[in-house]
Amino acid sequence: MTSAAIKNVNWNAADYAANSAVQQTWARELIARLNLRGDERVLDVGCGDGKVSAEIARAVPNGLVVGVDASAEMIAFARKQFPAKRNPNLTFRVCDARKINPGALFSPSPPSKEEKAGLRRRSNSNSELLAPALSPLGRGEGDKTALFDVVFSNAALHWVDDHRAFLRGVASVLKAGGRLVVSCGGKRNAQDVFVALRPELRLKRWRRFFRRIPKPYFFHSPADYEKWLPQFGFKSLGVRLVPKDAVYAGRDKFVAWLRTTWLPYVQRVPENLREEFIAAVTDRYLAKHPPDPGDKVHVRMVRLEIEAERV
Repeated sequence: MTSAAIKNVNWNAADYAANSAVQQTWARELIARLNLRGDERVLDVGCGDGKVSAEIARAVPNGLVVGVDASAEMIAFARKQFPAKRNPNLTFRVCDARKINPGALFSPSPPSKEEKAGLRRRSNSNSELLAPALSPLGRGEGDKTALFDVVFSNAALHWVDDHRAFLRGVASVLKAGGRLVVSCGGKRNAQDVFVALRPELRLKRWRRFFRRIPKPYFFHSPADYEKWLPQFGFKSLGVRLVPKDAVYAGRDKFVAWLRTTWLPYVQRVPENLREEFIAAVTDRYLAKHPPDPGDKVHVRMVRLEIEAERV
C-alpha cells in the first residue's frame, strides 16, 4: 500500500515490532469497539508485523482473520512470528491496499519472489510461505463464503495515496451489512514533528537528499470520507478527527519511533548519516517540546476514525 515516496522503503519488521507500542495500544482500543462475537471473518489491512491481526484472531476463535500488507518483509516476519500451525484461523498475504479484490485474497496463488526473499533474509526455511494456500480462505471457497464481516485497519491508511481505490476494493470483499472500521493519521497529524523536520531538510547538510521528494503521507479530513463512502456503497456510521497523545518513554523511544516509521525521510539519507539526521530532528523537537517530569516525550497526533456499513 505504497505511495511514490515509499515505493522503495525497506521496512525493518523486527525493529518496528519492538517499537510500535503506541500503535498497538490504539489498535486495542479499536478492536474493543468491534464487539466481536467470535465467529467473524476479519480482514486487517496494513497488518504490518502481524501482532494486531493475531489479537483479532484470538477474539474470533470460530472465525478467520486475514492480515494483508504491501511489504513482503512485514508479511514474512508476521508468518514467522504467528505460524499457521499455532494460529489455524490466521493467515497473511502480500496485498497493496489499493488492489484489494477477491482474487488477490482468496486464490491459492504461490508466494511471490518478494515474499520468498523477505523470508529468506530471516530464516533458512520457506515453509511458512505456504500458509495462505493451506488456509480456509486460501482454498478459495467461493465468493459468498469468502466475503468478510469486518474490514479493519489501524495506523496504516495514511501511507496510501488513493483511498478511493481502497474503498472500491473493500466494497468487493465486504458482506452487505459488514463493517468498515478504520483509524489512521488525519488532517494535521503530527504537525509538531513536521515543524521540527522541515527546517532540518533545508540545511545544506541534508537538502541534497530531499530534492523533489514526493508526498509521503496522506492525511484526510472527515469531509473527504463523507463524500467517498456513498460513492462505493457504504453508509457512514461516523467519521471524525480525534486528537491523541502519543507518549514515548524518553528520548531513545522517540528516536526509535522516528527511525522505524518516518522512513520516507530517514531512508533518503545515507545509512552512515542516519543517526546524525534523526538526532538533529529529535533535538529540534525536544527544544520546543521537552520531556515531562517523568522523562516521557509527548507528540500531539490526530487520528481519522471511520466507521461505515456496506449497504
